[in-house]
This record gives sequence, C-alpha cells and structure tokens, in this order.
Amino acid sequence: MVLELKEATKVVRGITHIKPTSLKLEPGHFNVLLGQTGSGKTSLIKLMAGLDPLASGQIFLDGQDVSALSTQKRNISLVHQFFVNYPHMTVFENIASPLRVAGMAKSELEARVQEAADILQLGPMLKRRPQELSGGQQQRCALARAIAKESRAVFLDEPLANLDYKLREELREQLPELFAGRGAVVVYATSEPEEALLLGGKTALMDDGVVTQFGTTSDIYRKPENLTAARVFSDPPINSAQIVKSGQTAKMETGVSWDLDGAAANLPDGPYIVAVRPHHVTPFSVSASDVAMDGTVLVTELSGSESSAHFQLGGDGWVSLAHGVHPYEIGENHRFFMDPSKAFYFAPDGRLVA
Repeated sequence: MVLELKEATKVVRGITHIKPTSLKLEPGHFNVLLGQTGSGKTSLIKLMAGLDPLASGQIFLDGQDVSALSTQKRNISLVHQFFVNYPHMTVFENIASPLRVAGMAKSELEARVQEAADILQLGPMLKRRPQELSGGQQQRCALARAIAKESRAVFLDEPLANLDYKLREELREQLPELFAGRGAVVVYATSEPEEALLLGGKTALMDDGVVTQFGTTSDIYRKPENLTAARVFSDPPINSAQIVKSGQTAKMETGVSWDLDGAAANLPDGPYIVAVRPHHVTPFSVSASDVAMDGTVLVTELSGSESSAHFQLGGDGWVSLAHGVHPYEIGENHRFFMDPSKAFYFAPDGRLVA
C-alpha cells in the first residue's frame, strides 16, 4: 500500500494553499507532517483524504488514481484534534458506524468493534455515550473507529492537541503500536518537533504550503537541507545570526568570533548564516571550545527540570535552553556559551553548506 502525490496543488478563491507537491508515503511507519499553524498541514491532509478538490496534479492509492474519488470511496479514516463522535450513539455504535455503512456481517462487525475497543481500553465503556466519557476516552473512541475500519490510509490531524499533558504522553506512546502491522499508510500532522522525533518514521517539513524537506525523521533533524527546514524542526526556535568568514575564523556583527574546523573551515570567505539549537546555548561553559557571548535577558521560563532564557544578541533574538534552575534577571546582561561544533552554516540564500 502506497499513497503518492504527483504535483498536487490546492487553490481556494485564487489563493494557492498547497503549492505543487510530490510525495510517496508508505506503510510500516508514521508519515509525519510537521509545521507551524498555517503551514498547510491540514490543507494537505484534506487533499489526500478527498475532502477538498485538487486544483492540479494527481493522487494515487495503491497504484489507483483516486484524484476524482469521494472520501467514502477511498476507504480512508480521519481523526481530528476535536473529539468527533456521534453524541446520540453509544461507544459501540460509534466504533461500528463505518462498518455498518459498509454492510459488514453482524458477527464480523461485533468482533472488529470488540478488538478495537480492547486495544484502546474501551471494553467496559461500550454501552456509554460520548458525553459520559473523558476527553481522552472520547479520542480513544475516534481512534478505535479508525482501527476497526481497517482503512487503506489513516489521517491523524493533531489528534492529541486538545488532551491534557498526561493523556497526550500516554497516547503518543501507544499510537505506533496501535497501527503497527495493519498495512495502512498512517499520516500524522503536528506542530511539535518533539512529537515528530518521538513518533519516528519519516517526516515532511511544511512551510507556507510547501514541503521543504522529506525523509527519515532523525536524518532531517540532524541535517536540515536549508534554514527554513531547520527553523521548522526546532522548538524553541533555532538561533541564527549573520556571520562573515575570513580565513579560519567566523565573526558575528556583535564581534563574537570563533575558529572554524571541518567543512565550515573549507568554505570560501564571505557572508553566511550560523544557526544553533537552543540546547546548545547554555549559561555555563561545557568545553574549552565554547564561544562566549553576552546578551540582554528579555524573557525567562522554568519548565520542569529546564530553564530557558530569551535574550537579545545584537539585532537578533536568541534562546538558551539548559538543564537545571538558573537565576536570570529581566534586563540584565548575561553571559551565555555556544557550542560551535553543533552549529549549522547556511549560504545567504538559506542552503545548508556545512
């Protein structure tokens, strides 16, 4: 089973929402759409699911051109971030609803529903109605319906976004197991880079209706092809600044400089952009090669065992993310340390060069 898009586009009232997109999505792993709100993730899912028409291009499912087929005829499932269940039906009937529409025999229908309910720990709740369930249980019901249907493709559009933290963590761990071995193409949309890394598989980075990079999730994280991809795949946002390379030295406009090595040292002299993720910028030095920089603290946050500080470095806003509790004062000039061995170097047009 393969879901393939060939130069697919979406245009609404003259405005292009999805620019020409070609992707080949396969079963056996999660296919993650990662991007900020408004990047086109939901628009792309609606195209693949048949909810919105193509402006141009084609969509193939297992070799069949389904571009003109309705959602019902594509045999797909869609789970939203909102708990979409039929309020007048019991949990059993909600899970069974697509199977009844398909005219499935009663004995097989009941077996399918029971299996899906057991997987999602809904067995004791089959006679309840959605309003009698918690938010997490309602979303489990929607997921059980997708599993019971045994669709060719399953689209999960930020399905955990409206759940509390504990439930999100629990379901996020279970999701890969829920769809393992079912042969369906699973597409999962999220705005959280951490979630993409936890789900693994392959990821398509999206920005302004364009897939900026697609491949194995861990590979994209380690080596984004361009600055846009690096920004999409970083939370908090990746730090960046203009530099000038001269000989073996890189220098920021603020005067901060450091020695280059490896591929960066072999670049032609000239202007570049350096980018480094926030957890490689800390309020303490880790090694002798760390680069010291002074910035004005703008905002601080404490999250669990980590401290973050947003600070002004010349004309750029930077973020430090470090383990432990660190004392910051808003408006103070604070010293931070960057690990240059973890830096990416981009050409002025945004292409990764080292």
